[in-house]
Amino acid sequence: MPLDDLGHPVPLPRPPRRVVSLVPSLTEALAVSVPDRLVGATDWCTHPAGLDVPRVRGTKNPSRAAIGDLAPDLVVANQEENRELDVRRLREAGIPVWVTRIETLDDAFASMRRLFGDVLQVSTPDWLADAEQAWAEPPEPGPRVAVAIWRDPWMWVGARTFTGDLLARLGCTNAVTAERYPVADPAEVDAELVLLPDEPYVFTAHDGPEAFPGRATALVSGRQLTWYGPSLTTARADLLAAVAGQGRMPRS
Repeated sequence: MPLDDLGHPVPLPRPPRRVVSLVPSLTEALAVSVPDRLVGATDWCTHPAGLDVPRVRGTKNPSRAAIGDLAPDLVVANQEENRELDVRRLREAGIPVWVTRIETLDDAFASMRRLFGDVLQVSTPDWLADAEQAWAEPPEPGPRVAVAIWRDPWMWVGARTFTGDLLARLGCTNAVTAERYPVADPAEVDAELVLLPDEPYVFTAHDGPEAFPGRATALVSGRQLTWYGPSLTTARADLLAAVAGQGRMPRS
């Protein structure tokens, strides 16, 4: 019996054919790689464009009744994205749940390889192999960077996070050293460059940069910073372009 990323046994008598995803990044990965197996997703699952599957509400409040009606033989979830209560109740209802835990880029690659190979029992998707190759390139020294994720209050990406690991893999130093997602005034953050993504808070050219007079800022796609699906194939080049000031990273 396979064990998910938290070491929980997941009873799977056969490779799952009906999968519900409660994680937007994994929804995209499944829709691109095994579209015939994806039978449900959350309202927040917006990629790939034109995704047409039944919706089961949000990541934090999924409808267990709607999930049950889809008769899945697997639900995929994430430790940070989804509530332990929902995972437990789905399991109590007899629905296998595969929980991922992603704090680093290598976690993401290993977890997705296990999901596709050990669980779904399909070959490694081309986009995953391409992403691993792209991120294998050694980093060049980069600036001190801070990534804001909210304002009022200002919240930041800290240590022991997927985004923080991406910064390190780019050669950048995360200016925010507290763990996870601390609150700090912009004046307290000693960064040469501040990245302002469009999720969860939607920073814009007129909402965010004005808080950092005299410092460089860049509007970036939160999808490239926080997702661990097919977007990883282009994330490294896009992020390097943003850090180097070669233009905005495309928001898609």
